[in-house]
Amino acid sequence: MEASIRRSLQILLIFSSISLQFFSGLSDDSSSSKKKVASHGTSHGSTGTKVAIVCFALLAVGLFSFFLFKLYQKKKREEQYARLLKLFEEDDELELELGLRD
Repeated sequence: MEASIRRSLQILLIFSSISLQFFSGLSDDSSSSKKKVASHGTSHGSTGTKVAIVCFALLAVGLFSFFLFKLYQKKKREEQYARLLKLFEEDDELELELGLRD
């Protein structure tokens, strides 16, 4: 249980640091705002491309996270099933020692 909480905190920290990188990239730098005004006509087309790339990257990260989560769930389910089978498997040696079976 403690490992899952620790893992969740690690994932939260990673996503927080990534989102902070996006916010710092989107912030307006007042020293370069004069340069932006002068070159506004040329940078307008590249802004749409940048937004599309960021949206695509976020979609890719979201799908990858979903895939990893499903893989993690499958692994845990298989481990629990293996423990359940081990719990209910017949122990032939014990039955022979107790004389319950020939």
